[in-house]
Formats: sequence, structure tokens, C-alpha cells
Amino acid sequence: MSRLSAPAFSVAGVQWLFFMVVNTVVVPLSIGTAFGLTEAETAGLIRTSFVTIGVMSLLQAMIGHRYPLLEGHGGIWWGLVLSLCASAPAMGLSYVELGGSLAVGMLLAGVVTILLGAIGFIEILQKIFNPVVLVIYLFLLSVQLILYFFKGMMGIGEGGAINLPVAALSVVIVMVVLVMSLKGKGSIANFSILFGMLGGWIAYVLLFGSESPSTSGGVIFQLLPLGGLKLHVGIVVTAFIAGLINMANSLVAISTVEELYDNKTSTGRYKASYYVTGAGTIVAGLFGLIPLGPYSSSIGFLQSTKILQKGPFILGSILFVVLGLVPALGGFFSTMPAPIGDAVLFVAYLQLFSTAIRNIRKLQIETVSLYRLTIPMLVGLSLLNAPPETFSSFPVMLQPLISNGLLVGVLLSVIMEFIARNKKKELSV
Repeated sequence: MSRLSAPAFSVAGVQWLFFMVVNTVVVPLSIGTAFGLTEAETAGLIRTSFVTIGVMSLLQAMIGHRYPLLEGHGGIWWGLVLSLCASAPAMGLSYVELGGSLAVGMLLAGVVTILLGAIGFIEILQKIFNPVVLVIYLFLLSVQLILYFFKGMMGIGEGGAINLPVAALSVVIVMVVLVMSLKGKGSIANFSILFGMLGGWIAYVLLFGSESPSTSGGVIFQLLPLGGLKLHVGIVVTAFIAGLINMANSLVAISTVEELYDNKTSTGRYKASYYVTGAGTIVAGLFGLIPLGPYSSSIGFLQSTKILQKGPFILGSILFVVLGLVPALGGFFSTMPAPIGDAVLFVAYLQLFSTAIRNIRKLQIETVSLYRLTIPMLVGLSLLNAPPETFSSFPVMLQPLISNGLLVGVLLSVIMEFIARNKKKELSV
């Protein structure tokens, strides 16, 4: 791995910064909207997210798993919280009670994540998430988020119609970034993501104008902004389960990035990673954030840029903390057009999808029943494409879990692998 020159190192750090911004800013924005927060309160959530994610990413890179993986808002948590917000009126819950109960669940999940990491729960997770389950997870995760980013880059609104001018610009950005990443050499390939973001942002502003940054930076690290601690048992239990699932997400991300570095992560580094993730989950519960976890999209980013060194990631994380501490900077970057960020992230997740396909090719298909691959994949894909009202007849507390195609597909794969292992044991007796 050749060392970067000082200018290239700095540019690589800025590229990581932009990647962190586009992966982060949409999450607190959506939470602010879902809970009916004011513009100032939402701005405070954004700044809190920037600082928290920057600090936790630094801790992971230096004392946790020690890979350049963004420690960002967990996708499973994000989808669960938004689903619960949509279901709250039907459950007769106020958003204050929902937010307070979620906070309790997150605090419990954070503590348990730390404790399970300390006692070596990672060894059990590694047995559960065998190569087949890992493939299912990567495949469904890639599809789930690619579908989300595709809708964003196409400018698809509530009516379901494509915004043709925005879609055309997004497609151009995707094609340009792909060509630079796959065909470019040297700096062209290394900084394809950054070129795509900056060039797309400038083009979008010239064609469609820009939003003015918020004049208020909001209060950073406001304690329990979504509501004081409450104890709605169903909400707390659901949030607690999401925390356990998030531990598996960490395992998958770390296990996948190992291949890029041709390295085996020690049990000690896994434990340290869970300490950091658990601490981040506790911080999230206290300050109204979506809990954190290693971002699998970082793997696609590393594959696209071909810069595997940890130094630029550390620089980007430090700059991200600075963005959160300076209200004007955080407000400026929060105005990045969503379709541009979605278009670039679409490319990053294409790379992650490629990783899932490569892992399928590594499986010894003659020893793995194709049904163990196809059934979880197809069930997960079917649920991912089902409209939300499909699950309205289920109990309200089960809807967020049952409607999650990624979760159901992975759980189904785990069950099928468990059955397959037991059959092998019976035949060997």
C-alpha cells in the first residue's frame, strides 16, 4: 500500500468528510420531521450527530476494531424508529412517550452490548453468521439501501413521479463516478467519490438553485430532546431487540472489511469494537440520536477509492467533529442536495453488492442447498418491496419487525442454517 503525498492525504481526508456528511445528515433530519421538532431543535440534532459520529469513528479506528469504517447511524435502528413514529397514533402514544421509551430501550441495549462484548458473545455470533448468512445479509442490505438511494436520486416524491431533470443529472453523476472509479488511474480513481459530490453539487446549484443554511445552530447535546424517560414495555423490548441485531451488523461489517486488508480481526479487537458501539448507543439514547454501528457502505467506499490507509479516515473524522462544533459549517453542509448524495452513495452500495456476489461465488454450491440461498433472498426482497399497509393487520408492536425485509431474510437464513447443521449431525451419527 503506497503512501500518499501530503496534498493527496489531505484531499483523501476531505473526501472521507463528504462521505460522512451525506451518510449522516439525512438521518437527524428525518427524525426531526418524524417527531415534529422545530428547525432549531433539528439543527441541534444534526450538530450532535456530527460530533458523536466523528468521535466514535475515531475511537473505533484507534482503540476499537481499528479499521477505517464509519461508525454511523444504524440502518436497522433508523428504519425501526421511523416505523414506530408512523405507528404511534394508532397505538395511542404521544411522540414524547415514544421518544422517552425509545431512550430507555437504547440505554439498555447499549449497556447489554458492552456486557455481551465483554463476556465473548462474539464467538456465538460468528457461529450464527456463517458464510451463507453473511451473503444473505450483504445482499439484502445492499438492495435495501440501493432502493432507498435510487428513489432519492430520481427525485421521487410522495406522488411517486420521477423528477426527470433531477434524475437525468443523477444518472450522469453515477455514470461519471463509475467510470472514474473503474477505469480511472491514480488520483482520478482515488478521489472519484469526492469529484462526484463536488461536481454534482455545483451542477445542481447551477441548474436548480440552492437552499439557504439554517441561521440557528441549535443546542448541541440537549439531554433527552425527544422526551423524558418513559417505560412503555413493548417499545422498550423492541428497541432492545434492535440493539442485539445491531451487534450482528457490526460483526458482518468487520468480517467483510477483513478481506480488503487480508487480515484476521482478533477477539480483543471485536470486544473493543462492541465497547465503543455500546457507548455510542448510550449516547444516542441520552441525546435523541439513532444508535451507531460500523457502516457497511464504508467497504464500498474503500473499494471505489482504493485508498485503504487509516490516516485520511482519522483526518476526516476530526474534520467532522469540527463541523459539528461550528454552527455555520454544519448548517452549510446540511444544504447538500439529497439527490447528489444519494447518487454517489448508490455507487458505493453497488460496490458492496459486488462483494455479496463475490461471496456467493466462494461458496461451495454443491454442499449448500440452493434453497438455503434463494428462499431467504426472495422472501427478504418480497418484503422490501411490499407497501407499509400490507402489514396493518398484524399487531402494532410486531409491524416494524415483520415489515423489515432485511431482518426477516437474515432470521430465516439463520433458522435454515441451524436446521441444516442439525441434519448433518444426525447423518454423521
